[in-house]
Amino acid sequence: MKIGLIPAFGGGISTTPEFVTGVVRAAERNGFDSLWAGEHVVLPVHQYTEYPGSQGGLAAPSSAPLPDPLEWLSYAAGKTDTLLLGTAILLVTLHHPLTLAKRLATLDSLSAGRVRIGVGIGWNPQEYGALGVPFEARGSRLEEYIAAMRTLWHESERGFEGKFVSFEPVYSSPKPHGPSIPVLIGGDSDAAARRAGRIGDGYFPFERNRERLGELLTIMRTAAEKADRDPSAIEVTVRGSTRPEAVEQFEALGVTRMTVFMSGPDVDSIDELGARCRAAIGSAS
Repeated sequence: MKIGLIPAFGGGISTTPEFVTGVVRAAERNGFDSLWAGEHVVLPVHQYTEYPGSQGGLAAPSSAPLPDPLEWLSYAAGKTDTLLLGTAILLVTLHHPLTLAKRLATLDSLSAGRVRIGVGIGWNPQEYGALGVPFEARGSRLEEYIAAMRTLWHESERGFEGKFVSFEPVYSSPKPHGPSIPVLIGGDSDAAARRAGRIGDGYFPFERNRERLGELLTIMRTAAEKADRDPSAIEVTVRGSTRPEAVEQFEALGVTRMTVFMSGPDVDSIDELGARCRAAIGSAS
């Protein structure tokens, strides 16, 4: 079982260079395989839509610091040697895919292939409205944007014709370090699970209920089989736990990696969290 760390931005986590350096180096020192940064471009002052991940809404106020994930991960890349650099979750539909493809390929090239992008469609129509992006059909838009970015990553020169984005043959460089950048489809809906099975290199649900998580993974694997893909080749990353019984359940479900949030606003908390994770995995084994 791999372990990824999600800094809890907005919950007292500093974004100063000194603190971030301490966080990412502590993560690497404690055996975490990856860092994961989330995204909201903006959050409304007056929130009309409740966050679907909890009954109480967002854990932090709209004014809490939330850095751009790719800029933050670029800084982290320069301070680490082995950690994978992931997004949890990048709201791809809020960006132009050509610009985003360039940014991701640059980061992947400079970090020697350490980028993993968890992608999703978001939940807040106010954020979409502020950016002038239609909230409707965002699932279809996401799939097309992924296809367009993969085209730019794979091909030396090629155009793209779609419903939401089209471009004549172009060059985009640098290319990713490897043949492409792994895309993990995020989301807890049946549609997201099917999307992961059809087009994802991985699946990243945030669902905490084990029974529902099992249902989603079954949906994902069934969709992969229907698309003539190998379900076992789709990496599964989930919201994790430091309880051995939970780790055992994850392993039984075929989970590849669990992610955990920082348990406190100081670097020392990462040492404690890393020890708890290792103990849980050891007990589960």
